[in-house]
Amino acid sequence: MKDSVLLRFFKSRKLSYAAGFAFMFAASFIQTLFPKVLGSSVDLMKESGFALRPVMTNVLWMVLIALAVFVFTFLWRNMIIGNGRNLECYIREELFRHLLTLSPSFYSTRKTGDLIAHAINDISAVRMTFGPATAMSFNGIVICLSSIYFMFAAVDVRLALLTLAPLPLIVALMLFIGRKIQSRFRIVQDQFGLVTDKVQENISGIRVIKAYAQERTEIEKFGALSRGMAQSNVNLIKVSAALPPLIEFGFAVCFVISLFYGSRMVLRGEISIGDFVAFNGYLSLIVSPIVSIGRVVTIFQRGMASLGRLYDILSVKPDIMDSPHALRVRPEGDIEMRHLTFSYEGAGVPGLTDISLRLPQGRTLGVIGPTGAGKSTLAALLLRLYNTAPGQILVDGRDIGDYSLEHLRESIALVPQDTFVFASTVKDNIVLFKDTYGDGEIEAASRLSLIADSISRFPDGYDTLLGDRGVNLSGGQKQRMAIARALIRDPAVLILDDALSAVDAVTEGRILESLRRARKGRTNIIISHRISALMEADEIIVLDKGAIRERGTHETLLQKGGMYYDLYTAQQEDVQRKA
Repeated sequence: MKDSVLLRFFKSRKLSYAAGFAFMFAASFIQTLFPKVLGSSVDLMKESGFALRPVMTNVLWMVLIALAVFVFTFLWRNMIIGNGRNLECYIREELFRHLLTLSPSFYSTRKTGDLIAHAINDISAVRMTFGPATAMSFNGIVICLSSIYFMFAAVDVRLALLTLAPLPLIVALMLFIGRKIQSRFRIVQDQFGLVTDKVQENISGIRVIKAYAQERTEIEKFGALSRGMAQSNVNLIKVSAALPPLIEFGFAVCFVISLFYGSRMVLRGEISIGDFVAFNGYLSLIVSPIVSIGRVVTIFQRGMASLGRLYDILSVKPDIMDSPHALRVRPEGDIEMRHLTFSYEGAGVPGLTDISLRLPQGRTLGVIGPTGAGKSTLAALLLRLYNTAPGQILVDGRDIGDYSLEHLRESIALVPQDTFVFASTVKDNIVLFKDTYGDGEIEAASRLSLIADSISRFPDGYDTLLGDRGVNLSGGQKQRMAIARALIRDPAVLILDDALSAVDAVTEGRILESLRRARKGRTNIIISHRISALMEADEIIVLDKGAIRERGTHETLLQKGGMYYDLYTAQQEDVQRKA
């Protein structure tokens, strides 16, 4: 997955990269001509007694070389480093697309802050590696190889061998320290994920923290994480900071060798002063790329550590995928379950056991039972958030796995108890950022869910901007807005999973009556702790410990005098006490 993502991008930009590296090679090679022309100018001034014309010709050549290097460098930096930014955008989109394909079980074991760190810091590090770092590496390699070639071919082999003798040791140090940098940078990124996750968790749970006066405790916990992140960065700096001075020290030794042996060769007449100047010019050209490559090693090792972390995510396969011949049609809403049994991964007991029922199109099913009975699991399986054995859930007579996920989920609308509200406008939250719905449809869905009056009192109506997770809405307003979000899609199946728990009994009755009129001929599943929400259902099932204990209409269940009757009696007594 890691390689395929990078290869797909590089293939799509191959012409741009090819042109960029061609310009880079030209700029680097032309730059190495400068010391030779400079050395030639020194010899000309010595031999011709400062004759102006030949010296000025060389000066003109040096100006042209500088101009050519400027033009080609400008071109390759725009192409290669610019593509690095495009790569960052590409990988971030690929990661986001991949995250949306993963199943709920993946997110139950991953922290939000760590995923945010992947999407920001890790991708930025990869961009630096395959943008500026890669460009600087190739640029430095071309300059070094060209300079070393001229030092051997155009000056003197013996002087070049002696002067460059410390170079292998410098390269070995770079590789050794680079490996240390990679391992320590991975720790830095992990620590950043912990800090990010703590910030996100505290902001989301700020009301609980304040209600229980936990500010000081949370500050202390965050301080410990922050100090841990600071220490991991210090440990990284201790290694990465040693690389540039070590490289510079190694080249200082090279310059001492060059001055000692080179000056003696000049005095003996073995090389000219111009050759000696050119040789030191080439040595100076090598210093900057090698020091840059030392920095690049740090960037590269960071990028590879981040790429490894991203690969850990990108290599995760979705548990739920479309079959090769998935049906791309929206089901009509005829649902049948045959001996449905399901267990969550790692759970000791089944979530559902031997569930068999038939819900014809246009009928309403009520589901009730104690907490943990499997009510929400039933809704999740209908949306195929988890896989079931073939033949256990049929929709319109076909196995639920035969439908494409997109078409299946477009035909089923789930309104959960814990409603998520986006930090956007009321309108965006109802249409879920789709521009296919008109204002009339939005208002109609709002009226059916009894949220229209509340919206009319908002400062900007449907254009009112909501806070993060809808902090400026009440629980009942969130639930009614979520119902409007579901109704505007006109789904074949509507599932209310305790979606009226935050509204009072009167409002609940009005909403249910509105839904009965609007959803006539459509399939509905109402999951609730309140019997008042289920009384008009065509069939009611009572779940307990994942199994159906009772089933029937409201009247027949009361006559049985079982669990349903006990729940009804307890709720009626509670209403009378409050009256």
